[in-house]
Amino acid sequence: MIIMRRAFAYVSRGSRYGIGVIRRFLHRFMIPRPWLIAYLVLIVVPAAVFLYGYYERSASILKSEVVRTMQQALKQAGSNLSYRLEHIQDISNEAFMNANLHSYLSVGADDQSIGIQIQVIKDLRYLVETVQSNSDVFHVRLFVDKSKLYAGERINFFTLDSLKNRPWYPAIIAADGGVVWTGVYKETYLAEAEANIFSSARMLRDPDHYDKVSGVLMIDVKETLMSNILSALQFSPGTQVYLVDSSGSIVYHPDRTLIGTTVDRSIFEVLKQGNEGTHTLKLNAEANDIMYTTLSPTGWKLVAQGTESQLSPQSVKLTQRSEWTSLIEYVALFLILPFVLLTIIVRGMNRRVNHVITIIRKEGTDGLNDLPSVNGDFHLLERSVDHLIIRVRTLVEETYKAQIHEREAQLQALQAQINPHFLYNTLDTINWIAIGKGATDISQMIDNLAKYFRLSLNKGKGIVSVEDELRLAEVYLEIQQSRFLETFDFQLEIQPKLEAYQMPKLILQPIVENALLHGIRKAKDRRGLIVISAREDKGDLIFTVSDNGIGMEESLMRQLLKEAPSESNNSRSGSGSSYGLFNVNERIKLYAGEHYGIDITSRLGAGTTVTVRLKADRSSSNG
Repeated sequence: MIIMRRAFAYVSRGSRYGIGVIRRFLHRFMIPRPWLIAYLVLIVVPAAVFLYGYYERSASILKSEVVRTMQQALKQAGSNLSYRLEHIQDISNEAFMNANLHSYLSVGADDQSIGIQIQVIKDLRYLVETVQSNSDVFHVRLFVDKSKLYAGERINFFTLDSLKNRPWYPAIIAADGGVVWTGVYKETYLAEAEANIFSSARMLRDPDHYDKVSGVLMIDVKETLMSNILSALQFSPGTQVYLVDSSGSIVYHPDRTLIGTTVDRSIFEVLKQGNEGTHTLKLNAEANDIMYTTLSPTGWKLVAQGTESQLSPQSVKLTQRSEWTSLIEYVALFLILPFVLLTIIVRGMNRRVNHVITIIRKEGTDGLNDLPSVNGDFHLLERSVDHLIIRVRTLVEETYKAQIHEREAQLQALQAQINPHFLYNTLDTINWIAIGKGATDISQMIDNLAKYFRLSLNKGKGIVSVEDELRLAEVYLEIQQSRFLETFDFQLEIQPKLEAYQMPKLILQPIVENALLHGIRKAKDRRGLIVISAREDKGDLIFTVSDNGIGMEESLMRQLLKEAPSESNNSRSGSGSSYGLFNVNERIKLYAGEHYGIDITSRLGAGTTVTVRLKADRSSSNG
């Protein structure tokens, strides 16, 4: 017990001694309170305000870049979905324009013999099966008058009365033959299991009695056509992506319980403002970012909705957290480092003053003559403060620039990861789906499109090999041949061993596009031919793109290379290709010099030849 009391007393004395040492240390480094207040007011507070403003500005810029990238991804998904819906609409139009369909539906049960009725059923079933053979079509249904022999078949043929209790029937009748799209709903088929679908529907009229409705054609599409495209959007968890019709009703939502409900009125008012955009709303006391784009065939709005925390990816949150950490470090730098420096200076001045006072007390003022010089403590203090302010300002500017460069690098890396990677993976997925469904023509076109993007993007490099540039033009023309069947041919006449040379990318493709769209496509009375040739001539690379299209006037040829057309001229021409020629010519001159560029020869009705002359530079890999 005695030992424990002695130990406790020893510890208490040690604690008191340690506290005394700390107090003496702090006392030695204390600076006058006015100095400290002036430093806080004049330096620390303005610096903290400046750094906080920098943080807010950089966070706002970063968020706007992320939102812009997400808006582009949403717009691309909308374009993909619009393309698929337009394809369904084209199928419906082809069936609708079938004259036999209308004549068959006008045949009544009492109008013809049983043999004719049976033949009508066979022909209608053949038409239905032909439409259903398309990979995007899940089911075709014809709703006809109950007097028809086949009206009760209930696989592809149904009575018109069974459709009248559906909510979209009035809209189908009001459309008077136009296409009406339904939202996603659940349908049960006699020969198949229950399925979630949406439909393209249109009314059919009796050609002999035009005021009479002879039937309704419905083309059913599986919900997965939508969900597969929209689920590929790599948004943060919690972000809602859904479709809204022109009345504000939700026609598709991953949460099926919300299909058919109406969106919040404030969201609906935002969606009515235009075809696409981004808006921030206060919903349930929380800020929500709304991004939307319009699907052209249906007028539906594709909407992405989420709070700021949901829409901001992890990289943005980490960057903001890093900026907060930097802000705290800067404040600590301003508080601690200058405080220590000022304390040392003040302590030196105090020692100097105490030394002077001691000498005066002991020896009087005469003793000051022997006082050693210290180069002026007050001037040193002033210079130290000035140097400190300049140094801090330089550090802030350098750090600000470093943060800007770091943020730009992060954004570029993020876009490089999202845009090409997302695009290639999506095209590859679509390609395998097409192969799986036996659509070899679609698979070939998608494969060409993937090659086109890989060649044109080229990992961000501006210089490519001649072989890659020619391959890019070839792939572009192969894609256009798939679009415009049997309207043009093309030939490549390439001198051997040109692959050893390099050139700026996207030189030939705009010229080829111009030849196709403005030359061949406008000559509708004959099949077109585009010839691309490449050769080396006395240290120069010569490329020619010739077509047998409509040609052009000499004044227009001069104008294309003299100045960039205005946006109004581009919109009237329907393409930006003419601007492409001006742009290509300017890029060639910047790359190779004023002696190089584009030359155009043309004759109305006979065609156009565009010649490109470039300096023959060999790639580093080929010496």
